[in-house]
Amino acid sequence: MKIFNILLLAPFVGLLWVPFYNVQGPALFGFPFFYWYQFAWVPVTSVLIWLAWKKGVRA
Repeated sequence: MKIFNILLLAPFVGLLWVPFYNVQGPALFGFPFFYWYQFAWVPVTSVLIWLAWKKGVRA
């Protein structure tokens, strides 16, 4: 497996391990950690998918 395909596991593990982010604090702009942590994964996941796709096209 290529390293960029392995990076796609990060959002999968980061979002499925609920006890890690099932807390109230710290808050960001009034939003509890539970919400903004999940929302922060949206752009990160998009970049990782793009990287895996770009590197896969060249291979």
